[in-house]
Amino acid sequence: MNIPLLDLKKQYFSIKKEIDEAIKNVLNNTQFILGKNVEKFEKEFAKFIGTKYAVGVGSGTDALYLALRTCKISKGDEVILPVNTFIATAEAITLNGAKPVFVDINLNTLNIDQKKIEKVITKKTKAIIPVHLFGQPAEMDAILKIAKKYKLYVIEDCAQAHGAKYKNKIVGSIGDIGCFSFFPGKNLGAYGDAGIITTNNRKLAEQIYILRNHGRLEKYKHRIEGINSRLDEIQATILRVKLKHLKKWNKARQKNAKIYDKFFKNTNDIIMPHATEDDKPVYYYYVIRAKSRKKIQTKLKNKGISTGIHYPIPLHLQPAYKYLGHKKGDFPNAERASKEILSLPIYPELTEKQIKFIVNIIKKI
Repeated sequence: MNIPLLDLKKQYFSIKKEIDEAIKNVLNNTQFILGKNVEKFEKEFAKFIGTKYAVGVGSGTDALYLALRTCKISKGDEVILPVNTFIATAEAITLNGAKPVFVDINLNTLNIDQKKIEKVITKKTKAIIPVHLFGQPAEMDAILKIAKKYKLYVIEDCAQAHGAKYKNKIVGSIGDIGCFSFFPGKNLGAYGDAGIITTNNRKLAEQIYILRNHGRLEKYKHRIEGINSRLDEIQATILRVKLKHLKKWNKARQKNAKIYDKFFKNTNDIIMPHATEDDKPVYYYYVIRAKSRKKIQTKLKNKGISTGIHYPIPLHLQPAYKYLGHKKGDFPNAERASKEILSLPIYPELTEKQIKFIVNIIKKI
């Protein structure tokens, strides 16, 4: 039984007619940059998230970069983030000239440990970036309380959490700004790079509109220096089609997570994903922890089952951040998790039979 970590082909064929027709319409209209589909998708996505504004950009990394720049984060500033996340979160900080300040994670949720944030705040701190890793919301109430106390921006990294809820609020609508990636493998994925920024703040939204398009709203009138980060029409029309299916797909992921939970119950050496009563995760991946990870991954591979490790090296141990002066042991929870985490398939088209097959192999180990 061959089971990929993600099956984009199966998803495409399930909505092929809609996708092909949408792309065909864009090609026939020959409007490829900042056209009607981008405008409509921005409104539709803002409504889905529950914000007043959504601004389409070129990628999730651009979304983070532009969000920080809009908040005037620059050289000499510090931005707090979890040490266990994809490098894009930290890159966006350094691209703005600021310093990333890492915080260890909570081993239950694998998200930033909110109890350790206040200890690293200094006079230079300007923002906190909670990452809703694997579709599991971070502890936003505590983070917002800290941010209010120290007058900090809260920029949510929602790259893996399209539609996830924290206390009945969809992530991306809770902080000052939400940043989403539409990388093809995400719960809501484009067929190339794409991203979006959400906010309820009109001034922040207006600034992002200007920054994403060379510092202008009108052609050839550049108010400031911006960048070229525009969501194109083909990606927007694809995302409009897929957004209509997102709730259904997320429910299928949640259902599959419950099936995994049921089959894994009382299994030694397996720690399942943890969600509090306040959370409704959307399971970008179903991430277990196991001390016998290497043995499990090898056995699954031999049986035709793909898995992943997100992420094998915490950011403080990456060569790119050697200059920050961190060493092994500085963030023990993230280091422990990096040796135990294993991402299992959980995409909507995965069947109960396939999940049972995966779990049974792991149980034998």
